[in-house]
Amino acid sequence: MKKINAITILILAGMFVLVSIAIATFPALAEEKKQDTSKQDTILLTIFLKHDQSKTLNEINQHLEETGFWKKFPPQGTEVVSWYVMMGIGQVVTLRVPPDKLRTVNLAIEENAWGAYTTEFYATYDYKPIWETARRR
Repeated sequence: MKKINAITILILAGMFVLVSIAIATFPALAEEKKQDTSKQDTILLTIFLKHDQSKTLNEINQHLEETGFWKKFPPQGTEVVSWYVMMGIGQVVTLRVPPDKLRTVNLAIEENAWGAYTTEFYATYDYKPIWETARRR
């Protein structure tokens, strides 16, 4: 009888350990899944904000302040992935945008940036993981 009790206790202890590991791991897996889904439900959009070279930098900044550009861009619900100054061009911004926010981004640019910048928009994707995989081969 004592052997059965000892074996039963070992089995129960083992099951407890497995269940504990599963419970501890589940939130991390759920969060990872959530992050992957959020990235799948968005697009990357690269925007060239090309300086209007007929204006001084002070005039450009004044226009942006008057239109409220800095408060309205980027719109809520989007994420800045990168924002660089490209000398001689202006600024290059890459946003992570849910498809239903694409029009909002466009309007934020049209209503607030035009007059300071000319703009170009490009659908973008992250090539770095593909490049890294190809390089390892």
